[in-house]
Amino acid sequence: MAVELSDADEAMLAGADGPAVAMAMRIVVGLAEAKGAERLIDVTSAHIDSCLFHGQSGIDFARRLVDLGGDCRIPTTTNTGSVDLLHPELIRADDEEAAATRDGRELMELYTRLGVAQTWTCAPYQHRPRPAFGEHVAWAESNAIVFANSVLGARTDRYGDFLDICAALTGRAPASGLHLDENRRASVHLDASAITETGDHVFALLGYLTGTIAGSAVPVLSGFDAPEAITEDELKALGAAAASSGGVALFHLVGRTPEAPALAEVCDPESVPVVTLTDGDLRRARDELTHGSGGVDAICLGTPHASLAELLALARELRATGRTALTRPIYINTGRLTMAEFDAHHPDERAVLAEFGVTIVTDTCTYLTPVLDPAVRSVMTNSGKWAHYAPANLGLGVVFGSLSECVAEAVR
Repeated sequence: MAVELSDADEAMLAGADGPAVAMAMRIVVGLAEAKGAERLIDVTSAHIDSCLFHGQSGIDFARRLVDLGGDCRIPTTTNTGSVDLLHPELIRADDEEAAATRDGRELMELYTRLGVAQTWTCAPYQHRPRPAFGEHVAWAESNAIVFANSVLGARTDRYGDFLDICAALTGRAPASGLHLDENRRASVHLDASAITETGDHVFALLGYLTGTIAGSAVPVLSGFDAPEAITEDELKALGAAAASSGGVALFHLVGRTPEAPALAEVCDPESVPVVTLTDGDLRRARDELTHGSGGVDAICLGTPHASLAELLALARELRATGRTALTRPIYINTGRLTMAEFDAHHPDERAVLAEFGVTIVTDTCTYLTPVLDPAVRSVMTNSGKWAHYAPANLGLGVVFGSLSECVAEAVR
């Protein structure tokens, strides 16, 4: 199917805005053709995952765009990179890892030269401005995609490496996927009314179950008491885990997410299959997210990047232990902008983390970058995403638990 292009699209293809834009536009149009899109749409922001080093092709692509004079034409944020630029001393690298770290730093620098905002966070939605309801954006990073679509009610399809920066350079994307009304309807209904377990860990477990059941479909969840009280951090945990155990890019939660004031708004309740979730399912999910056996050597938190509220919660939990030191190290990932706000406005809580020796990691994530002590063999986490990916990425055992359980283990 031929894609209908505007005069401005044709001009970009012809090089009117420079060779980098022409190259990016060819890729955007090629994607639209592959997806069967009839036209392109304007996108108002982009979030870049291509800045994380996976191999030489990423550097070559970014350098080519830089050499051609590329510059983002819409507000563009960056995902986590391969290096904590604020705390480079945290990186523990052998010769091979040191080479990858140098390459990762080079890639981050190349994207900076393309005019991105240096956010280096997987949680760009934690900072303002952020997309409004119905606004079309081109975001990469699975947890950011699902949050934008589900919690904000913005519209983004799944944009992978290279496609994200092409949208940023052109401000255009295919009118396909989750940009379209018909693809945002739920096709599976998860009923959580039988669940009685409570705690900050429940939404990560629900997300893990949601992903395993829904796959890449759009699920709707219902059955929550006081759904309006569910926090953004809880929705973040749900979405991140669902996008990890499955390919969920949009979920609805009745009474909480903006497109689902009622079940009938997002599906035909009589025709979609219903899956009833129970406390037993939560126990099964916890068991599946716990890999290996033996003791815990370290605690890893903040995947996706911890919000200000989550940093404050960690300080409260540590203070409540009555201890003054850790017996096992705690690492927490957060965005540099969140860290700056924490430092500036919450010195007492910041002092608690410093007193206990908590390691704060910015710009990257502990399951991506060699930050953990090489002696660590088993890690406890409250993140469904970290628990899902770390065994394969790092070869470590994982124990899943709530924040309070993680802190209790860290001072035991």
